[in-house]
Amino acid sequence: MANPGPGNSITLRIDAPSNFSVTSELAAAAAEAGAAVTALDVVESHPSTIVVDLTCNTAGEEHAEQVRAAIDALEGVTVRLVSDRTFLMHLGGKLEVNPRVPLRNRDDLSRAYTPGVARVCMAIAEDKSKARKLTVKRNTIAVVTDGTAVLGLGDIGPEAALPVMEGKAALFKQFANVDAWPVCLDTKDTEEIISIVKAIAPVYGGVNLEDIAAPRCFEIEARLREELDIPVFHDDQHGTAIVTLAALRNALKVVGKKFEDVRIVVSGVGAAGNAIVQLLLAEGARDIVACGRDGAIHAGAEYTDAHRRELAATTNPRGFQGTLKEAMVDADVFIGVSAPNILDENDIAAMADDAIVFAMANPTPEVDPVVASKHAAVVATGRSDFPNQINNVLAFPGVFRGLLDAGVSDITAPMLVAAAEAIASRVGDDELNASFIIPSVFDPLVAGAVAEAIVRVAASSQE
Repeated sequence: MANPGPGNSITLRIDAPSNFSVTSELAAAAAEAGAAVTALDVVESHPSTIVVDLTCNTAGEEHAEQVRAAIDALEGVTVRLVSDRTFLMHLGGKLEVNPRVPLRNRDDLSRAYTPGVARVCMAIAEDKSKARKLTVKRNTIAVVTDGTAVLGLGDIGPEAALPVMEGKAALFKQFANVDAWPVCLDTKDTEEIISIVKAIAPVYGGVNLEDIAAPRCFEIEARLREELDIPVFHDDQHGTAIVTLAALRNALKVVGKKFEDVRIVVSGVGAAGNAIVQLLLAEGARDIVACGRDGAIHAGAEYTDAHRRELAATTNPRGFQGTLKEAMVDADVFIGVSAPNILDENDIAAMADDAIVFAMANPTPEVDPVVASKHAAVVATGRSDFPNQINNVLAFPGVFRGLLDAGVSDITAPMLVAAAEAIASRVGDDELNASFIIPSVFDPLVAGAVAEAIVRVAASSQE
């Protein structure tokens, strides 16, 4: 069974006998059933009974039912209701719109709306660039998806993708004060997606592409970057690459190795894998083997996908031809952005001494991180319940804060590298260790550091 986590948190409302030991018995029963109790509150007290809210983390819906049954089995105890705290958080959505200016009287209304607003409209009609200063375009981005590659869930459609895009928008606001709005499109047609995004672009200062399946996502990003005058950032590619590079910079410090010397295996050649490889090459890595479902990408093979052809031309200098498991032998670094449970303990044991394992498939990593830690010196995942969470939230809020502040339309490789350096630098040399190679997603200084790095690189490129 998977470990209990806050993503499967429940609250049980329980009728129980009124005595001094009952709350301890309830907590013990939940713990015995494998739950992690996080809160216990007496919400009503009567002469012979009490009503208790017991909150705990579970491993999923089936486990939650087991916890309920264990508590129900106690003498005199009845579980009245079980509430899924994740679903409760999403009731009515996670976003709302609030005005930034007060509308207290007729004077305010005359300036915010008619007749005064007409003067602002005409100023923009005469010079469209003024929209960046005089409208929400100054601080607003679109979070665009077609719902075809959502988390580890795959093609679940635009409606089902909306909770993720809402969460993304909330993170933009929370960490970098960037206003973002979900744009979930009911189409998988590349040309239609490009056309729609271009048509809505006047409202936004940037576009964050999210959870669009490869290889279609590559063309969509490339075309929009070429045809729009606002920055277009594919977070599944470049956000993942930034935080991976940041974590790897620090992990290599921990084990005393250098980019140019290590043998790196990347599992997954979709959007994230491609971007990670390109950024690692830019950082000086020389020996990278990228593996897809059919094994290592190598020169001499026939690939219909242009990105696989590019990987074949720029990676795998030793010409390795084999499976992922075979590629793991003597590798210094494993980076997984692919599928759950594709490696086992033997594969990690076969790696070089002081190996680094980044198993980032979500929600289930490529290898059990507890097992990997038996043999690897540094282990990281994309999950919040293990050390070293490699999470895109460390990158994308600050990146867009910097892009909006700099007023640029192009996102360059030096910007991505600078963003990674800014993230990595938030872990001081006196703090750095095998269990702390990347700052917390709640580090309040990360987004600002990333934004400053983006602005600095943008300014230097314009000199």
